[in-house]
Amino acid sequence: MKVRTLLLGLVAAAATAIAAPSVGSAAPDDGPIMTPAIVGGTNATQTYSFMASLQSTSGSHFCGGSLIKANWIVTAAHCVQGKSASSIQARIGTTNRTSGGTVARASRIIVHPSYRTSYDIALIQLSTSVTQAPVQIAASSGATGQASRIIGWGQTCPQAGGCGAPVTLQQLDTSVVADSRCSGISGSIEICTNNPGSRAGACYGDSGGPQVIQAGGGWQLTGATSRSGGGSQCAQAPSIYTDVVAHKSWITGYTGAL
Repeated sequence: MKVRTLLLGLVAAAATAIAAPSVGSAAPDDGPIMTPAIVGGTNATQTYSFMASLQSTSGSHFCGGSLIKANWIVTAAHCVQGKSASSIQARIGTTNRTSGGTVARASRIIVHPSYRTSYDIALIQLSTSVTQAPVQIAASSGATGQASRIIGWGQTCPQAGGCGAPVTLQQLDTSVVADSRCSGISGSIEICTNNPGSRAGACYGDSGGPQVIQAGGGWQLTGATSRSGGGSQCAQAPSIYTDVVAHKSWITGYTGAL
């Protein structure tokens, strides 16, 4: 399938104290790409120990991430490209992006070397280990129809800047759909994820956050929120998630055995 390059930067949404991905292109041959958060979700029904709010050191949330080891987080490359590790902290293991959990500073950022095509994935090493339980990377991201859940603190209305970001973590149950439903997807390393019902799906601010499935008696990580699979607003079409499972060898090369 055609490879589509990704969003390079983030723009501040001052009114909501949350950094939201802008609409833009990563290379001159690409058209606009919208990067997503959750519209039409509900308040989290549990505390996800592995859920991370990526923040500036002043505490402003800008992206999500998943704790995969005591001192490692996986997120989207576009969330951290061009940022210094010293400018980032993570609040981990809470449903409130302003309190609770553990706050740890970043010490290192590793962006996938092939980013700017469709490899929208990065690792953040923390300066200290945290006690929250990490999420296991799944054995498979699942075939079409695989039930999954997306999680994040992103904007809850579809228009960019149209509403504030929630303080309480949001979740939405969804599923894997055929790659043909997502425009510009690279199917071997990305997942096309449904927006169930009417106007529900990923939107601004949840980029880098987890897509998880239930397996092995708990949650397992399959994807990291990347971008819209079509449409100029959130939840108009299925969303594209980086297939974390497909990148496991690259991840373990830096983090060690998971």
